[in-house]
Amino acid sequence: MSGPISNVAIVGGGFSGAMLAARLAEAGIGSTLINRSADFGLGVAYSTPFEGHLLNVRSSRMSALADQPDHFVRWLGANAPAYADPDGFAPRKIFGRYVQARLAEVEAAIPGLVERVVGEVAGIEADAVVLSDGRRVAADAVVLTTGNPAPKTASGGSARVLSDPWAPGALEAIGAEDQVLIVGTGLTMVDMLQALEGQGWRGRAQALSRRGLLPRAHADLPDPPEAPTPAMLEGPLSERMKASRVVAEDAGWREMMEGLRPITADLWAKADLATRRGILRHLRPWWDVHRHRIAPRIGVFIDRLLAEGRLSVVAGRVKGITADDAGVRLDWIRRGQAQTPLTGAWLIDCTGPGHAPEANPVTGPLLASGRARLDPLRLGLELDGSGRVLHADGTADPKLFVLGPPARAAFWETIAVPDVRKRIEDVVKALTA
Repeated sequence: MSGPISNVAIVGGGFSGAMLAARLAEAGIGSTLINRSADFGLGVAYSTPFEGHLLNVRSSRMSALADQPDHFVRWLGANAPAYADPDGFAPRKIFGRYVQARLAEVEAAIPGLVERVVGEVAGIEADAVVLSDGRRVAADAVVLTTGNPAPKTASGGSARVLSDPWAPGALEAIGAEDQVLIVGTGLTMVDMLQALEGQGWRGRAQALSRRGLLPRAHADLPDPPEAPTPAMLEGPLSERMKASRVVAEDAGWREMMEGLRPITADLWAKADLATRRGILRHLRPWWDVHRHRIAPRIGVFIDRLLAEGRLSVVAGRVKGITADDAGVRLDWIRRGQAQTPLTGAWLIDCTGPGHAPEANPVTGPLLASGRARLDPLRLGLELDGSGRVLHADGTADPKLFVLGPPARAAFWETIAVPDVRKRIEDVVKALTA
């Protein structure tokens, strides 16, 4: 770097961006926190107003501070005592309040080191971030913490196709008895079904995903981690999977997954391209439903919908989506064979984040100019171990970092608070070095 870092532009004001700004302030570095709305600290995950949307991680692991693991639980005890159980799963909107409180506390204790700016980022220059209204935010370094983008599977311009389920008011037009089609059977689907029932919906939902897998639930009590065996950590992916199944059958699959959790990012970093490709092609769907589990209470909710016949799940691929004023038709195939179309009044796209760095107005120009490059599997921008963006020639950019979900190409696990918390410390260390 040409000189000491004194001001960092943080693009994205959700959990990752807000908590990075707080930690930088505590390290004596100023930052400009840029967000599309004035709801700093929330992002998509914690902006939900629905009380039934719970955290997917126990409260004891949700501290924003790496050196104070009980920070969130203590905050709950003082501010939301009804949810202060360290083994419980607090509402996400309560966690959003915690994040906002943490940022405000640092701003009050160390005034002048965090500036909040509401605006849409249009581009990244060598020494500034340019906003869509022409404003320029001068910066010695930039950190992209843009979170998860909306899904991109379903479109077509019909109001009956809800391509962004998290858009404000997206579900309001769905009637109490309406039949709903859902593409994607992961965590977003679970959230949408909860929100629908919370607004009085009593209809049926038909859900489609490539393998028809549903998220697994946490046990009622925390699961002790089972240490991975050497055979789980080295060798061909198929052999490692066999070894993992042996441990899961003996000690329990939750315990096996808990044992892998602390070393997942390291295993991904050490994996060669062929192994990573195999993980994406064969393992990822199974990994997601076992690793990113739902609270036990939410698991009971999904089981009830299945038992009542209000939720049915099929495995296959989307062939086409057509919609008119009367409803939506979903054509799909399974093993190359066309199936009877699914029909409903609405279709909700729950396929997960539609990451497309090359088409993004912020990262697209960085790729085109050679200041960034895509990883070989096109998961996202290539980064070094500290989160620095790699140029087209492979050199690390000392002034450009990525943090949070967009960093998945480098770290794989980049969405859970414990993982993001560690990445924040790495970025702060790099910026203060």
